[in-house]
Amino acid sequence: MRVLVTGGAGFIGSHFVRRLLSGGYPDLPATRAVVLDKLTYAGNLANLAPVADDPRLEFVRGDICDGPLVERLTHGTDLVVHFAAESHVDRSIEDASAFVTTNVMGTHTLLRAAAAAGGVRFVHVSTDEVYGSVDEGSWTEDEPLRPNSPYAASKASSDLLALAFHRTHNLDVRVTRCSNNYGPHQYPEKAVPLFTTRLIDGLDVPLYGDGGNRRDWLHVDDHCRGVALVAAGGRAGEVYNIGGGTELTNRRLVGRLLELTGRDASAVRHVEDRAGHDRRYSVDTGKISRELGYAPRTPFDRGLADTVRWYRENRSWWEPLKAALPA
Repeated sequence: MRVLVTGGAGFIGSHFVRRLLSGGYPDLPATRAVVLDKLTYAGNLANLAPVADDPRLEFVRGDICDGPLVERLTHGTDLVVHFAAESHVDRSIEDASAFVTTNVMGTHTLLRAAAAAGGVRFVHVSTDEVYGSVDEGSWTEDEPLRPNSPYAASKASSDLLALAFHRTHNLDVRVTRCSNNYGPHQYPEKAVPLFTTRLIDGLDVPLYGDGGNRRDWLHVDDHCRGVALVAAGGRAGEVYNIGGGTELTNRRLVGRLLELTGRDASAVRHVEDRAGHDRRYSVDTGKISRELGYAPRTPFDRGLADTVRWYRENRSWWEPLKAALPA
């Protein structure tokens, strides 16, 4: 099986590639794994170092908006797993241009090439943020999309475009929507690595508003296993939620990180809440559980402790990246 992984040098995509090539997904026997990544600020070839010498891996530096390149790479491909995306909400609030270009136009370029190639299975990786905020209960896959941030709106647009390609062009499209990911190799602008690295360095951490915003936390290994299950056994034209089963307020998350880094509450700095900040996300994972046997395997306490340990032991990976972030 020839697999094209977009964004395969990023946090989640690289984890998928490493597990794919190490035999972690026996139902996806990859004879060739082609990674297409633009290597923007969030892409890092070091993420692929453990499999860099695998003869089945081909890395291509390029843009998913590059039509001729995408057409060439898609030709002869059996499966496209589309991780590539602009994903940081704060950046989308400042300027949504790159989000529209990459998340909408880039996805369209990939879909068009896959439809033209024929015989391609296309897994489009999305986010629970497309559903918007939910006060009670959990969103199922048939809920209407109510995105609030420009990032979430761009992902909702790409979801609908992907599903339209299934209905219009009979392309085998399967959409996944995940909750908040955490784990090693996550770019340090996101909450867990940002807070962890600042606490390790003896700095304070910024907490939006009252810290009561709630998120479901999903270890990257569980997420990627869910994506692999959908790729191998999901149904064309269907959406699958992937969750971690651990819902915490941001305040409680920070409390866990304070304990793991030996810091106290004086390290927390409350800042003005960001615009359009959704209060709570929660996805119902009954569908992927019933159809594909998915359940998260990484207990949150262990996964978070392992993640903090990884950042302690891998300064050489994250320190250069932190240097480029705003203070």
